[in-house]
Amino acid sequence: GSAKEKAIRFYRSCMDTQQIESQGTQPLKDFLNQVGGWNTTGAGKANNFNETLRTLMGRYSTFPFFRVHVGPSPFDLKTNIIQIDHPEFEMPPKSKLKEKNYLEVTYQRLKKGKKKLGGLLGGPQDGPPDSFSLTLSFISNLQRVVTPLQERQQRGMLFFRTTIRELQEKAPAIDWLSCLQAVFHPMPMNLSQPIAVHDMDYLRGMSQLIKQWHKKRILHIYMIVCLVGNLSPALDSRFQDARLELSKILYGKMGSRMIPAERWRKCLTDTSSFFEPVLGQMIVQEIFPQQTKKHAEQMFSEIQDALYGQLDQLEWMDEQTRQEAKVLVSKLHVEIGYPAHILQSAKVNLEYQNLEINEDTFFLNVVACLKVLRENSYLKLLQNHSQDDWYVSPWTVHSYYSIRHHMVVFPAGMFRSPFFHMEFPSAVNFGAIGVFMAHELLHTFYGYVLPGGCPTCNSSALQKSIDCLVEQYENYGFKVNGTFTLLENTADTGGLAIAYQAYKNWLKKRKEEKHLPKIGLSHDQLFY
Repeated sequence: GSAKEKAIRFYRSCMDTQQIESQGTQPLKDFLNQVGGWNTTGAGKANNFNETLRTLMGRYSTFPFFRVHVGPSPFDLKTNIIQIDHPEFEMPPKSKLKEKNYLEVTYQRLKKGKKKLGGLLGGPQDGPPDSFSLTLSFISNLQRVVTPLQERQQRGMLFFRTTIRELQEKAPAIDWLSCLQAVFHPMPMNLSQPIAVHDMDYLRGMSQLIKQWHKKRILHIYMIVCLVGNLSPALDSRFQDARLELSKILYGKMGSRMIPAERWRKCLTDTSSFFEPVLGQMIVQEIFPQQTKKHAEQMFSEIQDALYGQLDQLEWMDEQTRQEAKVLVSKLHVEIGYPAHILQSAKVNLEYQNLEINEDTFFLNVVACLKVLRENSYLKLLQNHSQDDWYVSPWTVHSYYSIRHHMVVFPAGMFRSPFFHMEFPSAVNFGAIGVFMAHELLHTFYGYVLPGGCPTCNSSALQKSIDCLVEQYENYGFKVNGTFTLLENTADTGGLAIAYQAYKNWLKKRKEEKHLPKIGLSHDQLFY
């Protein structure tokens, strides 16, 4: 069947709660047995540590010790590269809790719900009494070796270029070559394969911890916990209740505020995570006709023209810089609605051609989709990084500016009420989506505003404008640090002015505007 048919079958299998409830825990128990079960007592044959890790990473996209993904290379703008970072932890970091004895408090909290959480699968509580607390202790130690993002930024260590060979030397507890071969099969891997590491200090610390705990069964238990956490959303309601209870236990009041999503919403989210290009195509065809796209492009063109006019009025910008800025705007790549490839049905179908979806087995469908995700990451690594690779889905309400591609993106999801409608007066459209457009457009000029960014400009006039904006935002009474938020404030304030001028220019050309007599507001009032 087509990719669209498979996505619909996947959604239906997720919505069939009666079938999911009837299957209970058996689907996951069968999978756990393939990787050695919990093995809390040490009895029976446990898989080799790296063998289990390979299985989890290659078959089930589960990454207990580190995350692996493919992304644009920070060293070569046109290529993708394997990137490695620390994992996402279920347990809150120590910094989030005020208690002095963090681990003991967490242990006591979890102990209250331990039987329910582990009992669903005959988990660690069936083994020695210390296995549970030791597992928590290991997770806490693992979190402790993560280097905070701010520290990595200050040290200029957001990306560390390395190879599999160097990784093996720096973090020898992991069999890096075989693990990465499992993730990117059938692509050949060798020791010279380039890698971008986000936190090398973490990988060193992680490797030392694994060596220290290697003779204990805790590493295996921790890996199984991660696998269960990854696959449990595909299981019956008892698991969903247990996950909610876990959040309440770990995060207290914050966790108790978590309300389970309606089933249709959860299933839509699950479907979109595996079938993004398919859902993107369906949504674009439903809500974003070519007429809307053309209108949006005309609005953006008007906003660009208004920006050119505003540049001519900037007192602090010298003439040479002004002309450079205009060239910068003219060369901007604009993406509105959706990346072109999602409307290419044949290409999308090819991406899912080996995927089998059965409406009766939601759990197995999730496992099959995880395999396809892994295969697609291998294909992504072979391809050059493209402007078609958006950071957001077509249905999202989130625009952005990409410095890497000098590109602005406005997904189809933004061109809906209350931000945009073909029947709205132009004042409303320019005052809503138009401001977003101008905001993203102004992100291209960040370099000029930063210290030393425009050496030929009138620095005193520029600083006067900056000080005025900082003071404006700090006087709002919301404890805003105007200097810290300067770049966004510049885009907000300037974007509003540019969008308004663009609206006025639009009116002059078209000489007509829709009225909303029952509201009793002028066009200018509607804009604001």
